Amino acid sequence: MYKATVNVTLRKSILDPKGKAAHHALEDLGLTDINSVRIGKLIELNIDADDKDRAYEVAETACTKLLANEVMEDFEITISEN
Repeated sequence: MYKATVNVTLRKSILDPKGKAAHHALEDLGLTDINSVRIGKLIELNIDADDKDRAYEVAETACTKLLANEVMEDFEITISEN
């Protein structure tokens, strides 16, 4: 059993209104040292696979078919033993 941790973020060229709103709110709280904020999503998948490479393939397929919009988002997959 493997655990895939998927970090999905908007591409740098895509405007991030949630990140912009959070950045303004943080500035209002006095946290003026923060230059920018980007907000994404973290997804955890428990995958029953024979090896780490197969678990990665399954996670990548899940991302490309459903979990991430490849036109607007990038994703990074980390596989660990569960």
